[in-house]
Amino acid sequence: MTSSSKFLLHRLVVACYRNLSSHLRCSARLCPEIQPCTAQLRLLSSSPSLCMVHPQNTGPNSLSFRSHSCGELRSDHVGEKVTLCGWVQYLRQELFVILRDFSGMTQVVIPQKESAWHLKSTLCDLTVESVIKVTGTVRCRPEGQENKLMPTGEIEILAESVEVYNLCQKLPFEIKDFVKKSEALRMQYRYLDLRSSQMQRNLRLRSQVVMKMREFLCNMHGFVDIETPTLFKRTPGGAKEFVVPSREPGRFYCLPQSPQQFKQLLMVAGIDRYFQIARCYRDEGSKPDRQPEFTQVDIEMSFVEQTGIMSLVEGLLQHSWPAELGPIQLPFNTMTFEEAMRDYGVDKPDTRFAMKLIDLSDIFISTDVPFLRSALSQPGGYVQAICVPGGVKHLSGNHLNKLKEMAMTQFGQELSLVQVRENGTLNSPLKKLISPKTTAELLQRTGSRPGDLLLIAAGSLHTVRTLLGHLRLQSAELLECCGVSVRDPSVFHFLWVVDFPLFLTSEHEPENLESAHHPFTAPLPEDTHLLYTEPQKVVTSALFLLCWSHIMEVFCRIKVRGQHYDLVLNGCEVGGGSIRIHKASEQRYVLKNILKEDPTLLTHLLEALDSGAPPHGGIALGLDRLLSIMVASQSIRDVIAFPKSFRGHDLMSSAPDLISEEELKSYHISVIWPMELRNLLPEASSENSPWWGWEESVVMFLALVRQHFLALSWMGGSEVPMIFSAVLTTLCRDFQLEALQAPDQTEMQLVSELSIVLL
Repeated sequence: MTSSSKFLLHRLVVACYRNLSSHLRCSARLCPEIQPCTAQLRLLSSSPSLCMVHPQNTGPNSLSFRSHSCGELRSDHVGEKVTLCGWVQYLRQELFVILRDFSGMTQVVIPQKESAWHLKSTLCDLTVESVIKVTGTVRCRPEGQENKLMPTGEIEILAESVEVYNLCQKLPFEIKDFVKKSEALRMQYRYLDLRSSQMQRNLRLRSQVVMKMREFLCNMHGFVDIETPTLFKRTPGGAKEFVVPSREPGRFYCLPQSPQQFKQLLMVAGIDRYFQIARCYRDEGSKPDRQPEFTQVDIEMSFVEQTGIMSLVEGLLQHSWPAELGPIQLPFNTMTFEEAMRDYGVDKPDTRFAMKLIDLSDIFISTDVPFLRSALSQPGGYVQAICVPGGVKHLSGNHLNKLKEMAMTQFGQELSLVQVRENGTLNSPLKKLISPKTTAELLQRTGSRPGDLLLIAAGSLHTVRTLLGHLRLQSAELLECCGVSVRDPSVFHFLWVVDFPLFLTSEHEPENLESAHHPFTAPLPEDTHLLYTEPQKVVTSALFLLCWSHIMEVFCRIKVRGQHYDLVLNGCEVGGGSIRIHKASEQRYVLKNILKEDPTLLTHLLEALDSGAPPHGGIALGLDRLLSIMVASQSIRDVIAFPKSFRGHDLMSSAPDLISEEELKSYHISVIWPMELRNLLPEASSENSPWWGWEESVVMFLALVRQHFLALSWMGGSEVPMIFSAVLTTLCRDFQLEALQAPDQTEMQLVSELSIVLL
């Protein structure tokens, strides 16, 4: 057929299709009982031929090879012919194949008839984790063979045809929930780890929560979802930022710690209500609840007070909270910063259990105990305690030594342990120095019962509170290790902490102040005048400067309170926000006169505030941390698809990676290599050395080895030389350093030197 004939036929088919569609629509309007077919005819872009789209147009199986997902089949589907796609989970005695996808598992029966020998052979030759498509008929399992532990345990699929998409080769670990895997191995093969049912549930829950949040903010409260730039400039104060080079000499971008300035500028622009699921970056060490790149639900509103933001967030969480976790009660409890420190010793208290701090200063005012008397004789000296219920019964001597060791090593403080015996007497070195009257008052004040343990500390108020706050959490953890239920993971205690100090004394420069939240937080209206009169006053709190041989205390208390509010869930900070400074003169004064920052770095923001800025405030919720609590995970890495390791590395792709000197030239950057790498090969400049002539390449090579060592640092001991030998061989090949083939003795010497330096 000529091309012109094909073109005319194509136009004819399209015209007929359009007329048919128009006729069906008109018929539907005139006769409602006549409805157009849901199956659609679609023209393929590559040819004038027609194809039939699957009639199921919505849901998880729409537009797919499959008719159902593996986890949805039930006894109601018996007799239906279905098509499933997924991964082979198990092969059982050449009788069954367990097929798995995102929704669950289904048992597929391998036909045993001679006429189906080819189908049986194909299914029996499969390997675990191979990808296949199976078509068959749903039938009930034989009586007595039901599996009540599987949602699909009442049925099975009798296979009629199979298509093998991909045969899986040997894997580094099995995709089974009961198989224990090191976190480093999980990170290295993340695409396999994500196949696990737990990770599938976590990521799908994350998607559902985010979708409900968008619905609540946009559809119910008129917020506008706006993306803000990722490439920005350095921001004064706060955490360290990632630097991104530009092609202009000496000029760099910075990745934003948060969209803070942009969302304030959007309020100046009259957007009124903004939100964003924002990607943020901080160049700091990774922790179980912290990553160098993380996600937050960023919110800002104009013409709002603190209570308005708090009510909005409560409604947002109630609307998006997973139903399977049970309802959350509104409004959330509220506690001032001072109350949190007084009762719990931390500004993010876990209120699921008691063990509050108790002040004993008046009881020991005339004590003969030396360290208590010494503390109370100092200005601002206090004696406080916590009561650990059942501590005597459950905590061993090793546990108690750990508590005392932590108090001394981390805080430089002596900790006194008082055990309450079953007869009500005390077991403690202090017993001989405490009168019966003081003992009775001590037991009454602390509410101690037989079998309880008292932890007593003395010193400045800040020292004692911080120490006992840490000991409170440590004691709860030790009790749980002993099988005692202290913190119920199925209970969710939300708490607002408010009235934070606006400024804190700088840890590195005690004579200077730094923002407790960020420099854009507004003071409480009743404290605004203190900005200009006495932003700080020397009284009782404490700052520690750790020296080699002593601890020096500088007493300072900040008087100005900020309109800053934190949201705490089960002892974890999951959100923080504030009402912002909306007057340029006040913002400039805070930056220049109090924080000693250069206001010119924020000229764009100051000019915007001078252009008619409305009163505004907002909050940022840590999405990763919030979700990790929802799924009862100890690490936010379990709710992130591709997280970084503890050291901030991507073990799967080996990022961060090296860039050649040639590539760096366009950015006007030169790398100064650490001397520890250059000193590894002192003979590299010798003509007799096998490394002669490769000095710069060797340094880059060793940097790669070091990177791989850090990635494998979870292994150690006798395995280190073996690791380095394998890494050296791999990198010589990948880095194209075949000429660096040193003799075995030299290679082993290099391995030994690398082990010493890098360990």
